[in-house]
Amino acid sequence: MAVTVKKIVLWRTEVENKPGILAGALASLARAGADLQVVMAYRYPGEESKAAIELYPVTAKRSVAAAQEAGLTASPIPVLLVEGDNRPGLGHAISQAIADAGINIDFLVGQVVGRKYSVVLGFASEADAAKAVPLIRKAGAAKKK
Repeated sequence: MAVTVKKIVLWRTEVENKPGILAGALASLARAGADLQVVMAYRYPGEESKAAIELYPVTAKRSVAAAQEAGLTASPIPVLLVEGDNRPGLGHAISQAIADAGINIDFLVGQVVGRKYSVVLGFASEADAAKAVPLIRKAGAAKKK
């Protein structure tokens, strides 16, 4: 599988950190038939009572309405979704290519399932995200030395 790099929009909300908050937010999306590919939920370090929920995709009319009902809004943070075949050192190759270009990664969430990887990368600006796209493709296509 070739490396795919796609600009995505995360939907996000800040919430009180307590049991059931995530389930409640996901309930309306489940009822709307949303097929989510990315769900991130985390407590803010040092602020035990605050948390965030971020997810993707929210595009269909019913999903948008359900996300809004759950308090989620489209995030302005520039985000890329990168997917492809996994290999040892790939995360390093991608992060090094981005670093060598002087681009800071605001956040990264990645996982490997079987032989495939998926990474969500957040950037400070649209320009940084756009500049990272060809770098990620090149690093992902490079053969292991």
